[in-house]
Amino acid sequence: NAELEASLGLEHGWIERRTGIRSRRWAGPDETLSTMAEQAGDMALATGGVSRDAVGLVLLATSTPDHPLPPTAPLVAHRLGLRAGAVDLAGACTGFVSAMALADAFVRRHDKAALVIAANILSRRINPSERSSAILFADAAGAVVLAPSDEDDQGVLGASLASDGSGYDLIRIPAGGSNRPFAADVDIAETRMTITDGREVFVRAVEMMSACSREALSDASLASHEISRFVPHQANARIISAVARNLCIDGDRVIATIADYGNSSAATIPLSLSLSHAAAPLQRGEKLLLAAAGAGMIAGALVFGV
Repeated sequence: NAELEASLGLEHGWIERRTGIRSRRWAGPDETLSTMAEQAGDMALATGGVSRDAVGLVLLATSTPDHPLPPTAPLVAHRLGLRAGAVDLAGACTGFVSAMALADAFVRRHDKAALVIAANILSRRINPSERSSAILFADAAGAVVLAPSDEDDQGVLGASLASDGSGYDLIRIPAGGSNRPFAADVDIAETRMTITDGREVFVRAVEMMSACSREALSDASLASHEISRFVPHQANARIISAVARNLCIDGDRVIATIADYGNSSAATIPLSLSLSHAAAPLQRGEKLLLAAAGAGMIAGALVFGV
């Protein structure tokens, strides 16, 4: 924070007061999205004890792939020794939730395991002079392995995915796509992330995460008091608190990692799951609620049975 506050001309403590973030991690110069995703995937496979031959699908939720083309997931799968299908999923902050819903359906239909990875190096896509985005974003990777189960109360028990394209331009990278390709006359700042209305993003994110969470709970025939851990996207501390209040989920059941790790978009939920599991191992029978909202505007939530 001190480095960012100095570069942006902010007083000491300003970032933490506004966002709840005290620190964040940025990738080193030799790290790439694929190397971070590979490390997370390898850790998940080892922790889960799942044979690599049993994995039929790799989904990589990212907004910062190694290259615009080819997709990064096949490279990650290759490095992990997997011959599974491999797909990049560009779902912004909701990418992990969407990927989990899709992977769960794949596992149930094909009786094969799926590896879901979410990773981002957002430090290379922010505009260091734009305060609203520069103070938030971080780099991280996290992964989960979903394996077949005969138990009805395991896996995704309820889900809700939503979008509101009227907020399409609230968080964006203006240039670099087919709409405005890279060109000599394109300002480098237009290839970096910008948030056009932070207040509107806050309002919509709270509304959409709350609504999707309620729908996912209803789909699972569960009430919020039956959720043991609420793992929201770590957008900022105020959004997390507002959604938890709307859902009547006590603070001791809310997994919050934003203070030390910042906002790494889709990677925040699997990172938070990993940190929470390390602190208090997940127990059979626990019910988790995951929720996210972000650029697009896209939102989603799911209830997961351990």
